[in-house]
Amino acid sequence: MTARTLVVATTNRGKAAEFARLLSGLSARVVALSDIVADSPRVVEDGSTLAENAALKARAAARATGMLALADDSGLEVDALDGRPGVRSARFAGERATDQENYAELLAQLARSAKPAPFGARFRCALALVDPAAAGDGERLWTVEGVCEGTIGSEPRGAFGFGYDPVFVVAGRAETMAELDPEEKNRLSHRARAVSALRPLLESLLAAQ
Repeated sequence: MTARTLVVATTNRGKAAEFARLLSGLSARVVALSDIVADSPRVVEDGSTLAENAALKARAAARATGMLALADDSGLEVDALDGRPGVRSARFAGERATDQENYAELLAQLARSAKPAPFGARFRCALALVDPAAAGDGERLWTVEGVCEGTIGSEPRGAFGFGYDPVFVVAGRAETMAELDPEEKNRLSHRARAVSALRPLLESLLAAQ
């Protein structure tokens, strides 16, 4: 029996590699959308929640490929900023902001705030899985979440990871997320916890193909 393909709806190579590690062992061929579609569909992430944005991306990938599609939307919630950047984490410093620009803006806003350190924060990941086997209104959608608690450090540290990883200190640890090697990060991260919650469903779907 030919293994089913699971498309991960991302063009971020760091995220695609992380998902490949997290999804290892599944009876599926895991590929990034950008590896099989020349022009990835542009998705306007105008949802009010991470789960809504993840669903928008997963649906677009499933419809572009006709394959089982997985998408995530992740955000950093900082207590001193009333939960921001949240759903706008990828665009905190502007629509085309780099990772460095986003976490520099975060540190600048915290420096201007009247709140004292430590700055409590959490990474939240929403995963959406879409099975297009039944087309149109019959497609099936599932969502799960994973959370990793921590604090915001005073300066970026570490060479691993992406996004806000260099300034996020994992709860109970001295290291930032970017100082953890990929294997250790995949035990602790919000994305790892969300994948763990979704994995039984994925295994059931793949077994029933």
